[in-house]
Amino acid sequence: MTGASSGIGAATVKRLRERSASVVAVARRMDRLEALAAETGCEARALDLLDPEAIASLADERFTVVVNNAGLGRAMGSFIDAASSDIDRTLETNVTALIRLSQVVLRPMVAAGAGHLINVGSMAGYHRLPAALYGASKAAVATFSADLRLELQGSGVRVTEIAPGRVETEFYDVAVDDPELRAKARSTGVTGLTASDIADAILYAADAPQRVNVNLIEIQPTEQTYGGWQFVPGPANAGEVDA
Repeated sequence: MTGASSGIGAATVKRLRERSASVVAVARRMDRLEALAAETGCEARALDLLDPEAIASLADERFTVVVNNAGLGRAMGSFIDAASSDIDRTLETNVTALIRLSQVVLRPMVAAGAGHLINVGSMAGYHRLPAALYGASKAAVATFSADLRLELQGSGVRVTEIAPGRVETEFYDVAVDDPELRAKARSTGVTGLTASDIADAILYAADAPQRVNVNLIEIQPTEQTYGGWQFVPGPANAGEVDA
């Protein structure tokens, strides 16, 4: 379980430990992992997913279910002003690290003829939102998950993507630096999903019989949807050409 130190990751660890499942909780913040381990009895393992050698260190281990949950959003709604470091961090965390870890953990699964990879994506990977960088990274997760399912057909290994809408976690604390914009992003006036809601969806997919592959679960708050019309006036004289 990656990204296990808070939010969806921590909630999923708790759900699994309630069933006495053996859980390896992975994240960078060891202090939080240790607290989670003390509460649940999971194995806490500090690991930087941006370090290819750290990911490679897992090559000799076999996991029954792996949940790629670690992710973040930077430059939300302001791609043209994004720092290069924000672009790199978002793509490396949401895409590159997920793909690298998937490759390492899938090899033993394929060799054993069984296993389950669950990738936590986002509705941003499927529907248009004013978050170009984040949406691009989650669209990559969606395509990777679907195409990987095709590659692994006949292997006995299952692949699932969980694509949540708005979840009440620490996401915006990391995504938005400006305090005023962060407060606005956090206060929508609607009742969002909880981390436990997503943990339940993850367990639903994992609990399905071996004959069942849950390809995709898209889950949103009742008060959130997508689509519709948008009309935003542009600058004065936009599109006019001087003679």
